[in-house]
Amino acid sequence: MAKKKMKKWVIAVLAIVAILVVLVAVIAIKTAMFTSKQVAAGKQVTFAIDADKAAERLSGAIKFKTISNIDYDKFDYSQFKGLQEYIEKSFPLVHATLEKKVINNYALLYTWKGSDPSLKPILLLGHQDVVPVAPEGWKHEPFSGDIADGYVWGRGTLDDKGCVLNIMEAAEYLIKDGFKPTRSIYFAFGFDEEIDGMQGAGKIGEYLKAQNLQFEFAVDEGMLITKGAVPGVKQPAALIGIAQKGYLSLELIADSTGGHSSMPPKQTAVGVLAAAVDKLEMNPFPIRMTGPAAGFFEYLGPEMAFPYNMLFANMWLFGPVIEGQLAASNATNALIRTSTAPTMFQGSNKDNVLPAKAVAVVNFRILPGESVRSTQDRVTQVINDPRVKVQPIASGSSEPSPVSPTDAWSYKTLSKTIREVMPDVLIAPMLVMAGTDCGHYEALCPNIYRFLPQRLYGDDIDMLHGTNEKIAISSYVEGISYYAQLMKNFSQ
Repeated sequence: MAKKKMKKWVIAVLAIVAILVVLVAVIAIKTAMFTSKQVAAGKQVTFAIDADKAAERLSGAIKFKTISNIDYDKFDYSQFKGLQEYIEKSFPLVHATLEKKVINNYALLYTWKGSDPSLKPILLLGHQDVVPVAPEGWKHEPFSGDIADGYVWGRGTLDDKGCVLNIMEAAEYLIKDGFKPTRSIYFAFGFDEEIDGMQGAGKIGEYLKAQNLQFEFAVDEGMLITKGAVPGVKQPAALIGIAQKGYLSLELIADSTGGHSSMPPKQTAVGVLAAAVDKLEMNPFPIRMTGPAAGFFEYLGPEMAFPYNMLFANMWLFGPVIEGQLAASNATNALIRTSTAPTMFQGSNKDNVLPAKAVAVVNFRILPGESVRSTQDRVTQVINDPRVKVQPIASGSSEPSPVSPTDAWSYKTLSKTIREVMPDVLIAPMLVMAGTDCGHYEALCPNIYRFLPQRLYGDDIDMLHGTNEKIAISSYVEGISYYAQLMKNFSQ
């Protein structure tokens, strides 16, 4: 009997060992097959850009206070006119060669006619407006355009006048160099992107649609070049936004009889809403490792050092562990699920008065594959309280964008361009958390990408919409080269 038990025990151990050997072998094979998806860098392309003069022209553009305001009547439109006159003066060859059209008084549309009208044109996007400034803490005045310490300083250097000037510098350079495009190239510069883009890019989009135009490719701001943000990846990574999240803010409303706080009910209207908000935070939207999130790790996973590359090569086994780690970080959590952010709460206007109505606002950034409708339905289901009314706020909402393909010729050409100008960077698709003007062109182009060729490392990202916004002159010149090579590559 003892021998039989021993034999069974040995067989069980051997079976476990065999399973472990097979498991290790599968993990090793899948890791070995998890190979790079990076485009070959090839020979680096350089352009003879005059960095000092380019920096001076950007500096001049920063001086115009083209601030977006939620109230269009409070725009200082003289600043936009001044900027446009400055751009025309600064880039004479562009304005002598390209057709310029002003849409809705302040939006700019340039057309560089190509030699082959049978080819679909490309669309390069930017915006003239900037966000308001909190003046405290700036080392250089926010609209000074100061050139110091290897940077151009001021609001809009990164978001997004730097992009607009990059494109114009590149076109001016190419014209002077004798370049003539094969396919037509359009530049579209809105003036209200920082609020919703409806009067700028929205009107340009309407005009282009009325012309029955369809584009091969469009690129807007969105993602940047970062370093150190991905564990196990030492090289800088150029992240190309292939989609952007949708936007929805919901009001949660609870009514009550009100009264004096000395005789409160078991649960006030504020209490009802607090419980509802707590349910939403305790029951986040499900994780979805698909679309842009999956693409991000497919492209960067093979470039990671061990053991990170092994983990992402074997998502079938380590998926739950990876998802748990991603969900623990605010940044990566937003990549893999629709986010829930309670932002406003209003009850009584006096400390000893029970509110007759309490209102909370919760903001959602919606993952592609979900919708405004499905988001609102899930919120109602999770709260599950007939005392709480759920409705969208009046400022509006937007659906998640379509996901642009990574196997398209346009994506490959964009990737090739980045690697030709910046051969040290890796490339990966990414999901853009915020909205950009490119949403107004979705009906005109299936291949829309969101990438700004600027290097922001570490805490530099805080400059966007923040204090001490500035751009390194070396990075700015690199951006000019990127747009010049992009126009050339799409003309081949």
